[in-house]
Amino acid sequence: MCDDGLIVLRTVQNLLDGNGPTFNAGERVEANTSTLWTYIVALVGLFGVRLEWAAVILGLLFAAAGMALGLDGARRLHPSKLIVPAGALLLLGLSPFWDFATSGLETGLVTCWLAGVWWLLVRHATRPGTRPWATVFILGLGPLVRPEFALVTVLGGVALLLIAKPGWKRALLWILVAGVLPAGYQIFRMGYYGLITPNTALAKEASKARWDRGFYYIADLLDPYLLVIPLLTLVVVAALVLRKLSRATTIVVVLPVIAALCLLFYVTRVGGDYMHGRMLLPPLLLLLLPVLAVPLGKWTALPLLVLGVWALVSGGWLRAPSAVDHKIGAHSITDSRVFWVDTTGESHPILAEDAAQAPGYLPELAKAMEGKEGPVVAVSLDHRWLVVPARERTVVSSPGALGFPGLLLPYDYKVVDDLGLASPLASHSLSIKGWPMGHDKLLSVAWTLADAGRGTPEELAAATGGAVDAEEIASARRSLARPEIQEMLASVRAPLTGSRFWENLVHSVGRSGLRYDRNPYIAQHGR
Repeated sequence: MCDDGLIVLRTVQNLLDGNGPTFNAGERVEANTSTLWTYIVALVGLFGVRLEWAAVILGLLFAAAGMALGLDGARRLHPSKLIVPAGALLLLGLSPFWDFATSGLETGLVTCWLAGVWWLLVRHATRPGTRPWATVFILGLGPLVRPEFALVTVLGGVALLLIAKPGWKRALLWILVAGVLPAGYQIFRMGYYGLITPNTALAKEASKARWDRGFYYIADLLDPYLLVIPLLTLVVVAALVLRKLSRATTIVVVLPVIAALCLLFYVTRVGGDYMHGRMLLPPLLLLLLPVLAVPLGKWTALPLLVLGVWALVSGGWLRAPSAVDHKIGAHSITDSRVFWVDTTGESHPILAEDAAQAPGYLPELAKAMEGKEGPVVAVSLDHRWLVVPARERTVVSSPGALGFPGLLLPYDYKVVDDLGLASPLASHSLSIKGWPMGHDKLLSVAWTLADAGRGTPEELAAATGGAVDAEEIASARRSLARPEIQEMLASVRAPLTGSRFWENLVHSVGRSGLRYDRNPYIAQHGR
């Protein structure tokens, strides 16, 4: 389990408590990228299962199921032959693959969906006449697994049409069946949250090009594990075994390769991620699906031996530099598991309580809030908690980590972050040029004080002991009074009436493009 996995669980708990699918009750923010993962974990949570354990076990089961489906799909390409793992050895030799399977994030579900869709298409290619409805429906779930998987949905749909060759009326019906659930959810998203994407897409500026960081992100995975060796070996294996295929099986072999290249293009363009290897696992899996398992023969025996030796060495000893050095790497890329183990002091952190004593967070916050009456606003500045009176409920702006504070603090507290994952104020701010993907937004604490603090800017500044300038708070208040920012805040904070839903829906496209400077001195002037 990692902190980002715990972020998912606060939304799940709010959903189970009747507060809606949002990180904070009373503020409709979609802080989870994978819609389907959120609701699957919530479904298991209905039975009283501890959410951390539910996420970990579900992730592991989905990853195992995905691997089984992928292996069986590859087996079906070579009937009546002795089949052994090949590409599967590459995945099993990568520590990020097993780390993220049990991280609390959607990686296991991603593995299962991608492999499952391919398995279904292979069935259509090898067993003509297979009923299409399950395939069509499951294909349509792509945007709900992750928004960018809409691409896989489209490519998979094209492949199914090419294999099955339905008439145009039946093809339109298939498209309707595939699209009804994601289209329905998209309408809900636009009306409920007021955006066309999850809030995380704004926080990470998923449409912004960061090519140099993207190429570095690829190298960060390729180099430590010497991935060139197994990848080139698998190219040789593919050339040996994927010959003389039928038209239909050629389609299902080419499909995942095209999808992998498209996803790789996207991940590279947006700059990768700050989690070592995570965003490259889906395109890597897609690339490997046709050779996940291959026939054992005299020509494939030696390449398979090379893969086996590599998997043993990589799985046992090869790790990313950030895992070896226990430091955050270049461009803030880090091994998430090692970072979380170091943060919690636990060898196998699962529960939110494992991070309860993490330095700089809850113990120091509790001490800073001692003796304070009524609701307060707590912000962290220069490794020190500042506490001032709040207008309404208690607001805690957590520095960096958001998941474990969100689960451990009372649910009537509003817990936000200056990076924008759960804060609409931060997610709509402009990125900081040159900062890493996922951490290139950082709203100053003056915004939080101006938004939630009770008192004049001078009184709030005095309550911080002068740590925050009164004029900065005043500038933030003037910025918050701008009509477009007021409208954005109303879209997530105003009671959700029918008219509010409609206003959110019709203005969601323009609202998604709203940006303002993180510096309140500049933002107050409408820039």
